[in-house]
Amino acid sequence: MKQSKYPDGWDEARVKRVLAHYEQQSDEEAVAEDEAAYESTTHTAMEVPVDLVPAVRELLAKRRAG
Repeated sequence: MKQSKYPDGWDEARVKRVLAHYEQQSDEEAVAEDEAAYESTTHTAMEVPVDLVPAVRELLAKRRAG
């Protein structure tokens, strides 16, 4: 059987903590968490046409690098 590869900074314990958080969350808590994410003043969510996704990813990568 193949071993799972976690992203940098993640391990099995962290994955289990995240799963436990969401499995124990009430519907009301989940809605409140989702709504809070959209109130961020530093990030936004938007729809991007699929054909523009590579260009957007490139811009974000350049911003992170520089």
